[in-house]
Amino acid sequence: MLRANQLVREALALGSLPALAGYETCQAEVKYGAENSRINFLLQATDRHNCYIEVKSVTLLHQGKGYFPDAVTVRGQKHLRELSAVAAAGHRAVLLFAVLHSGIEDVAPARHIDARYADQLVQAQQNGVEVLAYRADLSPAGLVLKKPAAVSLSYLLP
Repeated sequence: MLRANQLVREALALGSLPALAGYETCQAEVKYGAENSRINFLLQATDRHNCYIEVKSVTLLHQGKGYFPDAVTVRGQKHLRELSAVAAAGHRAVLLFAVLHSGIEDVAPARHIDARYADQLVQAQQNGVEVLAYRADLSPAGLVLKKPAAVSLSYLLP
């Protein structure tokens, strides 16, 4: 998870995540919410609502698809509730999947591992939480998060 956060921070600083561009400041690990959480990144600008970004690292691969989570995640469920509350308050709420496996082309909730998380993810999106995914590009220069990946909330593991 730390590597995913580092890659997102670098990508935000470089402006290589167009869907999240145009903010003036970026703060990490800011306390927020009724459940005493910390958001991975809080983006702010004078001309728009705050943007709360929760980062999730995707490495579980099955037949070309990436799945999250790879274990039951009560903490992840809490993050979805907090993001839904942020969206309800009129701010921008983003769940960002950082895809760190070169074989993953798109991302889906791992209903077969944590059905509650999968259901809460669908509900969070219906509540206004944006769900984005970016793939890491591995080159001799290093690892850079910049390739958009599709997200489908309806995939089931075959």
